[in-house]
Amino acid sequence: MSLFNAYMNLSGATDAEVLRNERLSQRTTYHIGGPAGLFVTVNSYSALVKVLSVLAAERIDWVVLGKGSNILASDRGYDGCVIVLGGEFLPQFSVGEAALVTAGAGVVLGRLVNEALKNSLSGLECCVGIPGTVGGAVSMDAGSRHEWIGRVVRDLVVLRPGEGMHRYEGSEVDLGISSHVARFLRDHPRVTFELEPGEKGAIGRDMDQRLRRRRQSQPAGKATCGSVFRNPGDRSVGMLIESCGLKGFSVGGAQVSDVHSNFVINKGGASATDVVAVMNHVHDVVLARHGIDLQPEVKLLGFSR
Repeated sequence: MSLFNAYMNLSGATDAEVLRNERLSQRTTYHIGGPAGLFVTVNSYSALVKVLSVLAAERIDWVVLGKGSNILASDRGYDGCVIVLGGEFLPQFSVGEAALVTAGAGVVLGRLVNEALKNSLSGLECCVGIPGTVGGAVSMDAGSRHEWIGRVVRDLVVLRPGEGMHRYEGSEVDLGISSHVARFLRDHPRVTFELEPGEKGAIGRDMDQRLRRRRQSQPAGKATCGSVFRNPGDRSVGMLIESCGLKGFSVGGAQVSDVHSNFVINKGGASATDVVAVMNHVHDVVLARHGIDLQPEVKLLGFSR
């Protein structure tokens, strides 16, 4: 593996911007993380194909980063390539017949939700107020405890390195398992959603209510990655953590939120090591008290396996 060779091969590439040692603390909502070996913004499909080809030749690991809202990056950084979709991937958005909406992976999720409301289409209300991009939301199957974006995914167009474009029906992908989805969709450029025509006022009121609840029940204005653990079945992980008396528990600059126990906030100067220490403690206490083995929702980047 040679990051230097990859950097030299990609420097000056058309429709690509290549950086070395870009600090991930500047690219994630947690404001935590060391440098990425390579940080590449690709602005066209041809540039993406070129970048993936070079990375494959040099055997360099890579990930696609949206808005960095569900990522905890290691203090050491990531010894691979972080890819951000720009240019051609951003403006892709269309509303077709039969309530079909197609969006590029780089489209901000909030825009997708707003466009659905604008066109009186129902099905994305559960995503109101969730940060990040369409690609990240689909990869994580974003939503609420009872509703998920995967329910309305009709199909996906996926770029397979060395193979080209492939189209998959939403039913062909198990959107209920985030780790599988992340592996399958990390290189998808476009998603089509099948929504339902509705009454614009009713959809808007539903979104307003959900947004108010989300703002009241989540730590507004704090540096977080969103939910840290997945809900185990129909149990609320936040309630499980709270029942263990862990609200406010902290290590260094990382603290279990006093507002929602499934959020670990960066209260200032937190390291990834601090956050992991809090997560490990919460996991162990919940396991001992309730016999439930909590699984992380946040994606860990740059940590040894």
